[in-house]
Amino acid sequence: MALKIAITGNIGSGKSYVCSLFRRRGIPVFDSDMEAKRLYSRPEIRAAIVARFGEAMYLDDGSLDRRRMASVLFSDPCALGYVESVLYPVLNAWFAEWAGQQEAPFVLYESALIFEKHLESMFDAVIVVAASEPVRIRRVMARDHCTEEEVRARMAQQLPQAEKLTKADHVIVHEQDDEDDALMAQIEALMTMLGGK
Repeated sequence: MALKIAITGNIGSGKSYVCSLFRRRGIPVFDSDMEAKRLYSRPEIRAAIVARFGEAMYLDDGSLDRRRMASVLFSDPCALGYVESVLYPVLNAWFAEWAGQQEAPFVLYESALIFEKHLESMFDAVIVVAASEPVRIRRVMARDHCTEEEVRARMAQQLPQAEKLTKADHVIVHEQDDEDDALMAQIEALMTMLGGK
């Protein structure tokens, strides 16, 4: 049975890029955001969403109206809790099934909100990808074409990086925007530690 390892990091940390490097080394990565979006089309999820928010939450092609959902989640504090109570049990069951199908010595579960959602007990270990605040702000501004103020507002919705680092089993520091010797050395060391090479 593959080890289940969570990989997380604050916005702009480069978590997704680090995951791509693990993928290139044969480590399966479960992208929880992408998988959660797919779940909205499942009949039991759709039925629960429609029961609470109405048929208008879905477009004519059967897909979720993401803008409408975002508006509801922003305006109704209870809505997020409801949606998560519907999605997370199904998502976590799917992850467990998916992990059991993998041949690798460990799998990664990618999510920015491992500690915020208190999911760490699901995993054998948690990796935190970290970068300095100026680097994270610069990356998000460039990626999302937004202002520093907007980035800081989004950062405020996550646990501070310093707090995540105290909870981490492993840390990968990712200061450069691409592959560099320091980043690759950290990944290779973790691969060895977790039995991936």
